[in-house]
Amino acid sequence: MMVLAFFAFLSGIVTILSPCILPVLPIVLSGSIGGKSRPLGVVAGFVISFSLFTLLLSSLVQALKVPPDALRIAAVIMILSFGAVLVVPQLQQRFERLVSRAGSRKQGRQHSGFGGGLLVGGSLGLLWTPCVGPIMASVISLAVSQQVDGGSVVIVFAYSAGTAVPMFGVMLGGRRLLNRVPKLVANTGRIQRIFGIVMIVAGISIAMGADRRFQTMVLDVFPDYGSGLTSFENTEFIRRALDRRSDPESETMETDGGIVPLSWENRPKNGRLETFGSAPEIVTDGEWFNSRPLKMEDLRGKVVLVDFWTYSCVNCVRTMPYLRAWYEAYADQGFEIIGVHSPEFAFERDPENVARAMKELDISWPVVLDNDFRQWRAYNNRYWPAHFFIDAEGIIRYFHFGEGEYENAEKVIRSLLAEAGKRPEKTVEASAWEGLHSRTAETYLGYLRAEGFLSEDMLKRNESMRYSIDRVPENGEWALEGEWLIRADSIQISGQGAIELGFYSKEIYVVIEPLTPGGRVRVSVDADEKAVIEPAESGLYRLAGFSEARERLLRLEAEGDFRFYTFTFG
Repeated sequence: MMVLAFFAFLSGIVTILSPCILPVLPIVLSGSIGGKSRPLGVVAGFVISFSLFTLLLSSLVQALKVPPDALRIAAVIMILSFGAVLVVPQLQQRFERLVSRAGSRKQGRQHSGFGGGLLVGGSLGLLWTPCVGPIMASVISLAVSQQVDGGSVVIVFAYSAGTAVPMFGVMLGGRRLLNRVPKLVANTGRIQRIFGIVMIVAGISIAMGADRRFQTMVLDVFPDYGSGLTSFENTEFIRRALDRRSDPESETMETDGGIVPLSWENRPKNGRLETFGSAPEIVTDGEWFNSRPLKMEDLRGKVVLVDFWTYSCVNCVRTMPYLRAWYEAYADQGFEIIGVHSPEFAFERDPENVARAMKELDISWPVVLDNDFRQWRAYNNRYWPAHFFIDAEGIIRYFHFGEGEYENAEKVIRSLLAEAGKRPEKTVEASAWEGLHSRTAETYLGYLRAEGFLSEDMLKRNESMRYSIDRVPENGEWALEGEWLIRADSIQISGQGAIELGFYSKEIYVVIEPLTPGGRVRVSVDADEKAVIEPAESGLYRLAGFSEARERLLRLEAEGDFRFYTFTFG
């Protein structure tokens, strides 16, 4: 536990550099002005607010009967109010009297001393949660599921203390700058008003969701920015420690079939219903499609399938005919699908791209964007696709990762409907599942997850470099020809270049992002030209299909500006 607390402390320190923190940094910097005790107030307010909000999220939402976004709105109101206090002299005087009556006489007439900082820090604590890494995300998922324990408290306070260190440093640095420049000291009142205006602008922007759009814009322009900040949290050692926390072997839950361990590794099989605790609340605040925003209480009485997917995942795409068939057959009997779109690549964050993909895939059930992976973390999920089956009482009864087992999945749906008093008639006739014919694993091309690259020059990251193909790639191997830029999650070409890949499968797909219009990609397999594609939109492209699986050589000749992300097979 102390090891996780230590790494949570480190994670808190580096979080200040996260892309999602950039929009609120001006609010942190506002702690530089005012009384000497104001930075301490900001830090104290943040630690208290963030800790309580994280640990008591689920209880607060249920007790107050409000959605989680209501607390975000409260934070915005606090930011706007304090910004107004800094700008309007009359409000400053009223705030001074309020602080004085509260017993803060040591601050005299410092309207922006410890008390003011406490309010600002409190609002920051409510806005900080989406920026956490895997360790804190595991705690938040437990809090959402009402499974907070002593270890959660220790980790939360360690993280918030770590975050407070650079936060305090930013405010002290700003204060020292003000004190060292005489002109700034002489115009403290004007500077306070400027900070007040900045806080008001920041509050309005956050209320309108501009902070999220700004974060997405930053990641689109600098996709590698922040990718390594919490990479130490993804080591095998930390993952095992998190698994032990989220999967305590000592806990059990009684079901109709006896005592079943609450273990996510002990996956159910053959459509046999078990009990895995209450389904987490829908905590993501992303955009909804085909529905108004939903909460779990809105779905009570229905059998629900929560589908974690992303539109460039061929494995997810191949599940859609089955989901569509089940939805058409059982929706009028109380069956609902909630699609949670958790993006794998930056372009999948764009709502317009998701809406376009949904139309192409004929998805008519509710889908919510999970760009911050809040819902993903609430379920402690790690897979695309992942299916969680929830009964009419809101209890997770079955789950399955990946493709296949469609007969078992439909068996689960029918059994849960029967438990809810429904009597579904005949089963759905969907396309027969033929299984995968691939002996080639999904092949990622960015340096963070790349395997099988033939060149020894892969270490030349984020820089353009000329490559050549020295030998024919075997199964699972790939090579480049021409001048390419190898990024964290993709490879990029501007001009002419080629990719060769050895594979063994019946079908092959690739995820492409066109950077400028007008480019084209020539597809050849075993020196036989199969197609010429002109990618106009970011997404998954089918390159070729064959009647039987065997080892083959793919060659893509690109002309234009493209990013290639991953090859998948079927």
